[in-house]
Amino acid sequence: MAVSLSFAGEALEPLACGALHWPAQATLFVADLHFEKASAFARRGRLLPPYDSADTIAALIDALEVTGARRVVCLGDSFHDAGGPARLPEGARAALQALTASLDWLWITGNHDDAAAAALGGRVMAEAQLGPLTLRHEAVPGATEPELSGHFHPKVQVEARGRRIVRRCFAVTATKIILPAYGAFTGGLWVDDPALAAVLGGAALAYVREGAHLLRFPVMPPRLAAE
Repeated sequence: MAVSLSFAGEALEPLACGALHWPAQATLFVADLHFEKASAFARRGRLLPPYDSADTIAALIDALEVTGARRVVCLGDSFHDAGGPARLPEGARAALQALTASLDWLWITGNHDDAAAAALGGRVMAEAQLGPLTLRHEAVPGATEPELSGHFHPKVQVEARGRRIVRRCFAVTATKIILPAYGAFTGGLWVDDPALAAVLGGAALAYVREGAHLLRFPVMPPRLAAE
C-alpha cells in the first residue's frame, strides 16, 4: 500500500527500508549506503562480517522491485571511503554495475567517498536539481529551497506497551527531508540531537514507516546529554 507525505507539492513515499520513493518521477532516493564499511574496518584491525555491501544491494534491489523505480539517486556516502569501489567483492561489483547500466543512476558525492563511485557507472554530481527538489549530501542550514539530503543517519526512540523501540526515521521540515542511512552496517543519530536540530532549524517531524502506516512524531528540543 502506498503511504505518502506531501513535500514541495509532490507526493513522496517513505519506505520501511529507509528509501524515499517519488512515484510521479519513478525515482528512488537512498542515502548513506556506506558500501564496504566492513572491509574498511578490517583494514584497521576491527573485524566485521564481510557481507554489508551484498546485504545493502539486496535491500536496494528489493525496493526497486516493489516500486518499479527507473531512476536511483544516492545522496552521498555511498562508499565508506574512497577506496571502497576497489574492495568490492566481484558479485557485488557485478550487481551494482548491472543496476547502473539499466537505470538512470545518479551518485551525489559525500564527505566519505567524494566521486569514488564513478568507477561503477552512472553519473556523479556534487548537487543536483530534480523538479522542485535540490539534492545534496548534507543539508544546508537556513536554505529555503526544498532539499533532500542524508549524512546525519536520523533515528527516533518511541515507547510502545512499555517497550523502548528504536527506528530509523525521516527528519522532515517544510523545506527539508533528511533520509535515514540505508547501509546494512550504519548506525544512527538521535533525531533530536543538537547537531541535527541546528540543521533542521525549527519545528520538525520524524516519520517512521510501519507496514501500511506512516507514523509521525514531533521532534522534541535537543537532548541535554548524549545517549
